[in-house]
Amino acid sequence: MQASEVRCAVAAAMSTASALDLTVDDAIVLHDSNRLALRLLPCDVLARVAHVARQVAQFEVELAQRLAETESPVAALEPRVEPRVYERDGFVVTLWTYYEPVTPREISPVDYANALERLHAGMRKVDVTTPHFTDRVAEAQRLVASRDHTPALADADRELLSNTLRSLRLAIVDRGAAEQLLHGEPHPGNVLRTKNGLLFIDLETCCRGPVEFDLAHAPEEVSEHYPAANQDLLRECRILMLAMIATWRWDRDDQLPNGRQLGTEWLSQIRAALDRYGLDAHR
Repeated sequence: MQASEVRCAVAAAMSTASALDLTVDDAIVLHDSNRLALRLLPCDVLARVAHVARQVAQFEVELAQRLAETESPVAALEPRVEPRVYERDGFVVTLWTYYEPVTPREISPVDYANALERLHAGMRKVDVTTPHFTDRVAEAQRLVASRDHTPALADADRELLSNTLRSLRLAIVDRGAAEQLLHGEPHPGNVLRTKNGLLFIDLETCCRGPVEFDLAHAPEEVSEHYPAANQDLLRECRILMLAMIATWRWDRDDQLPNGRQLGTEWLSQIRAALDRYGLDAHR
């Protein structure tokens, strides 16, 4: 968010919590991207704030509640208030349990894989309507195709991303692997190490697809401990994932710090991976 938006978002979160009889004197910004994550003090609540027009907060709240019923390893909503989406001053606010980080911060691949397997098991018990992973790929394809939205993307890089997104999307679908509800982006930034074990956050990216699509977002060592992962499919999913996140970094509206630098690095990794595995991005 822009600096002026952050101030308004913080004010909306603090006002919302105060109106719910939570004591709020201060707010610490924990994460700032398409939405804001705040630690509200002294009530010690995590607030997530997004623009009304750019959010799927209701879906995330409902899914978190349903996954909690399956004892899935997901962050819990704040128990002291009604579990719902609150709207104030053009923002939507959701309130969650704040978990004090546990040291060491490093997560072992075994623990990571076990937590992700438990999450997937819980998700198989939940019936919700979500996008397919190919819908998210299509979003990236539309960005790559739009010079207005990705004006700084060089022609050669645009061609690389376009071909990679198209060819690997087709290759993965053609494998006909079993599909289920997925987290969508279970990378280390969306995993909390807590006294209650590992917990996944940010459920707004949930989609349907093969579990290898989720595994592609985790460190490579994690897949070695996840049962029955298809390594060929996982390899394709990893490169597809790199093409997707590289595309987001070239969006003119992307606000991730060092986003362009990361986008450039990921383009190099895509080229190296395609060469290493002899994959054809022009099929």
